[in-house]
Amino acid sequence: MQMYRPLLASSQIATIFGGYLGSWLFILSLTAVSNLEAVVLGYGFQAKFFPEVSFCLIVALFACGLVHRVCVTSCVLFSIAALYYVNKISHKVHNVAVQVDSYAGKKKKK
Repeated sequence: MQMYRPLLASSQIATIFGGYLGSWLFILSLTAVSNLEAVVLGYGFQAKFFPEVSFCLIVALFACGLVHRVCVTSCVLFSIAALYYVNKISHKVHNVAVQVDSYAGKKKKK
């Protein structure tokens, strides 16, 4: 993003596109951090909001802030939307519906 800083800061649509690129940086860095934690800490480990998501978002916002202020705002909006859809896809893939057995036995009369 720093190599294309003059181009990304030249127009209004280019700064919004810079925020879009920053949101991709956020998603890819979050994926990398989560994969590293899965390898190091085990397969069942999940990314939490405070350490992993916040760190990756701050890194992406810092990279966008070096380009333009509007890139930061659009990066936040695009990143929140992307995080929502990544979470939605993750729940479809990794959550398995558990069948609950309900036993409706007869009550004894006294």
